[in-house]
Amino acid sequence: MDKYIGKRLDGRYEIKELIGVGGMAYVYKAYDSIDDRVVAIKILREELLANEEFTRRFKNESKAIAILSHPNIVKVYDVSFGERLQYIVMEYIDGITLKEYIEQQKDIKWKEAVHFTVQILRALQHAHDKGIVHRDIKPQNIMLLSDGTIKVTDFGIARFSRTDIRATSATDKAIGSVHYISPEQARGEITDEKADIYSVGVMLYEMLTGRLPFEADNAVSVAIMQLQSEPKLPREINPQIPEGLEDITMKAMRKDPAKRYQSAAEMLYDIDEFKRNPTIHFEYTYFKDETPTRFVEAITRVKGEPSTETKEPEEEEIEEDEDEEERKGPPVIPILAAVAGAFVLVALIFVGIIVFGKIINPSENSDEIPVPNLIGKSYTEEIQINKEWNENFRIVLGGEAYSETIPAGCVVDTDPKPNSMRVVGTEIKLTLSIGPKTTPVPDVAGEHKDTARARLENAGFTVQPISESSDTVAADFVIRTDPPADQEVKAGTVIHMVVSTGAQEPDPVPVPNVVNTIQTEAENQLRAKGLIPEVVVDNHDSYAAGLVFKQEPAADTELQPGSTVKIYVSSGYKDVKLTVPLPQNITAAMDLQISVDGRVDEALSREKSGVIPADTREVVLNLELQKESYRVRIKIAYAGTNDFQDYYVFDVNGKNGTSKQTEYYPFKDADNPATTAPSTEPTDPVSSPESGNGEERGNGKAKKDD
Repeated sequence: MDKYIGKRLDGRYEIKELIGVGGMAYVYKAYDSIDDRVVAIKILREELLANEEFTRRFKNESKAIAILSHPNIVKVYDVSFGERLQYIVMEYIDGITLKEYIEQQKDIKWKEAVHFTVQILRALQHAHDKGIVHRDIKPQNIMLLSDGTIKVTDFGIARFSRTDIRATSATDKAIGSVHYISPEQARGEITDEKADIYSVGVMLYEMLTGRLPFEADNAVSVAIMQLQSEPKLPREINPQIPEGLEDITMKAMRKDPAKRYQSAAEMLYDIDEFKRNPTIHFEYTYFKDETPTRFVEAITRVKGEPSTETKEPEEEEIEEDEDEEERKGPPVIPILAAVAGAFVLVALIFVGIIVFGKIINPSENSDEIPVPNLIGKSYTEEIQINKEWNENFRIVLGGEAYSETIPAGCVVDTDPKPNSMRVVGTEIKLTLSIGPKTTPVPDVAGEHKDTARARLENAGFTVQPISESSDTVAADFVIRTDPPADQEVKAGTVIHMVVSTGAQEPDPVPVPNVVNTIQTEAENQLRAKGLIPEVVVDNHDSYAAGLVFKQEPAADTELQPGSTVKIYVSSGYKDVKLTVPLPQNITAAMDLQISVDGRVDEALSREKSGVIPADTREVVLNLELQKESYRVRIKIAYAGTNDFQDYYVFDVNGKNGTSKQTEYYPFKDADNPATTAPSTEPTDPVSSPESGNGEERGNGKAKKDD
């Protein structure tokens, strides 16, 4: 059995079960007794405690997540870095990995893939804004909840991009999962936010097509493909993929980081555009810059070696011409002359066009440059202070618009569009984000949790209850919300609703051992522990009167203060067995009615009814005594007649456990005069109603019928 299961860490985290195993740590499901919630605890492997590299990564993960607060990033609640045990307490995610979901579904619908990608990008944008690059984005590190919510996990190799660049070790540079790492990661270069963008592109590719863009027999081969090869276009695998979504996927996977999306916000902008118009085509040129590379490879390969690429017809013709010239000898001068003549002709035509254009429109400035991509950039912190942008263009403010993905004060749209060619001095009109459309959080403090939850959900929020003790708010009522009441937040925001569990329970106390203790002392010991004694007086032959002979629960049991402990105190009296002889010659069943101190004992009477004298000569009564003296009166009747007659009377002494017969009345049976007295005649003094005065008879025998 796992040594941690059943253990309690720091007196609050009770380990329940193992839910994950990684190369660096074990992950357990646990219960947090203080905050009353289920958590996940990531424990560093013991054999890695002495490894500085792994302990650094482990601490780095906790540091990274601790400064992040986003609904799509797993939360960290607590950390502990002891010499013999290091662990991170995180939000427990009841779901599966995105990798498992891809493998289950095989073919994920493109709308669902977009839904997942948007959440991942929002999480990454938050992390990047905090200066954190994940560096290991892959479906295995993405958790999927049953409601479709995404949680990004495992920041173990994250880098603090704004502060940690010099501290990055050489071993970290090429770290990551080979199928999802960017080319710059594969080369071991220092990475930034655009490496995460590449990994998102690979995941989107996998979700849309059901396969990875690069697969090979070993990791080295895959890494080389990440550096040199181009994947098959998604629509060649699945023609149902919209063209615009293919454009977005392939731009995210550009090998040159400068030609990739520069931020998660920029990619989100294109996704928003695509969601508004799924028929859009962005016209990105994925392979235009790689064409010369393919041509050079084609003409420089070893003669006779089969080509690994399908060449364009033009390339094949050129290669054949070159081979022919190798055999015949190159006519250098004619070729150079022809080329030179063609070049001069093209140059003259080009110059003529320029001149002609200037003659037709002399005011037009031909110095066109691309419009900078200002999407997602802060107007005050980036755009206004950028000298190059403001020297080349006239940047002015236009309107404002809500945006779910672009922070307030940043650019949502530009007119003209980014990367379009415009002359120097052109006006660029900016549309700034005012953030997402917001709604004030309803004030539900003091309301019952069910009512409060309904109000919050009706307002468009997602509710996550959190339990917290309170001395002032009754159990199941809301203490507060986070974000607080009246704060403007976007629809769908997770509202943490803090619900009271009532006053915090004190620590449990052990029950003291009070057996063989005088009753008053036992009660005092229990009250000193905050426990309530419940006394039960009972007879016990081995304990003197007033001594405790049993307690419930047993000693050392832990109870909450205010709990009841039952103590059994000896009465000092003994049990008595009373033997009652039965009449003879009775063939029918009989009922007994037994009274103690003038009150009928119904339970004992029922127990001893229905006796057949032919088989039974006497009845034994077990009397549990609680005082010194009792008078027991026994009446008999035929079963079911309820016609009871006095039979015997006994005086019983509870202190010494003795009994004495004092009265005897023969049973009178009108239908059976042959009825006789008991076979065992009483030897104790008796009195009879016939005596008139209850005086003792000289012989001491029980009276018989005449």
